[in-house]
Amino acid sequence: MVAVRETFFGSDRRYHVFTVIKYLTYLLLGINIWLFLQEELLTLEHVALGELAPGQLVQAFSATVDTAAWVILLLLFELETSVLDDSQIRGGVRWALHGIRGLCYVFIVYAFFGYYGEVAPLHALTPYAGDPCALVGQGWSVMLNLDDFALLDTANCSDLAAPVYTLTDFSQVLASGESLQAARWLAWTDVVNAGVWILVVVVLEVEVRLQLRGGLTAAALALNKVLKFVLYGLLFAAAAYWGVAGDFLDFWDAALWLFAFIFIELNVFEWQYESRQGRAVAAS
Repeated sequence: MVAVRETFFGSDRRYHVFTVIKYLTYLLLGINIWLFLQEELLTLEHVALGELAPGQLVQAFSATVDTAAWVILLLLFELETSVLDDSQIRGGVRWALHGIRGLCYVFIVYAFFGYYGEVAPLHALTPYAGDPCALVGQGWSVMLNLDDFALLDTANCSDLAAPVYTLTDFSQVLASGESLQAARWLAWTDVVNAGVWILVVVVLEVEVRLQLRGGLTAAALALNKVLKFVLYGLLFAAAAYWGVAGDFLDFWDAALWLFAFIFIELNVFEWQYESRQGRAVAAS
C-alpha cells in the first residue's frame, strides 16, 4: 500500500492531508443532516394540516431522510474502496455491507418519491382576489421560496405582487405567482438531482462489483467514464442553479457531495491501480 500511495499521491504526507480533508468533508455532510432537519421542521410549522399520514412523512422530511441515507452509503463505499482489504470483504462482512447498503437504497428511492411529491402541491392553487394585508394576525403564512416561509405581517403582505394564490394543500399559505414559479423550479431541481444521484450510485455499484470479481474490462471502464461525465455534469448544473437561485443550504450540500464523491472516485482509482499492480506481480 505504501508504494501505491507514493505513486498515486506523491508521498505519505500528501496522503495524510488527503485523508484529513476527506473525513472533514464526511463530517460536514453529517452536520447537514441536522441542518436539513431544522429547515424541514420549520417548514412543517407553516404547511402542515394537522397530523401527517405515514405517506406524507417522507415528503415532509425528504431531504433529511435522503441525506442521512446517503451519508451511511458514503461511509459504506469508503469502507469497501479504501478501509477494508479485498480479502476482508467476504462472508458475514460482505453480507452486512450489502444488507445495510440495500436498506439505504430503499430510503434513497423513498426520498426521491418524497421530492416528487413536493411538486404537485405547488400546482394546487386558488386565486386570492382580496387584500393580503387583511389576513395579518390570523395565522397566515407567506411562501418566500421552496422550504422558505414566514408569518404574514404588515411588512411582507405589501410585498406580495399580483397574482396572489392560496395553496390548497397547505394550511393558510399565500404565495405570489413569482415565488411559486421559483419554488417549482427548485422542486424539479430536487427531483432531477435525486434521480441523477441514484444513477451515479448504480454506475459506481457496477464498477465496484466488477472490480471485486476481476471483470472490470477496458470497455467497461470507458463506458463508465462517459456515463459519469454526463451524470456529474448534471449534478454540477443543479448545484450551480441552487447557487444562482440563492438556496444556500442546497448549494452547500450539493457542493459537499460532489467533493465527497471525488474522494470516492479517487479511492476507486487507487484500488484499481493496486489491483493491477498486484496482478502484474503475480504474473511475474
